[in-house]
Amino acid sequence: MSLEEAARQLKMAVHDSQVAFDLVGLGELERAQEHAVMARAAADAAETALARAIQDMSPEQANSEGERAVAALEEA
Repeated sequence: MSLEEAARQLKMAVHDSQVAFDLVGLGELERAQEHAVMARAAADAAETALARAIQDMSPEQANSEGERAVAALEEA
């Protein structure tokens, strides 16, 4: 997986966490739990991608790829 995929997964985790939080406030606990599980899955996928990037990339490559990944997601 690429750093772009890691960044995308992290954005998904944040989104699903916020939805779960909002659903708790509405008392919709089953739906909140579903989104909490999805947030955890996205965070786990991001961690896997980051662990692989640590192994495969130099710090310079990580800096360049990381900037590119974040910029691509901000444009989307």
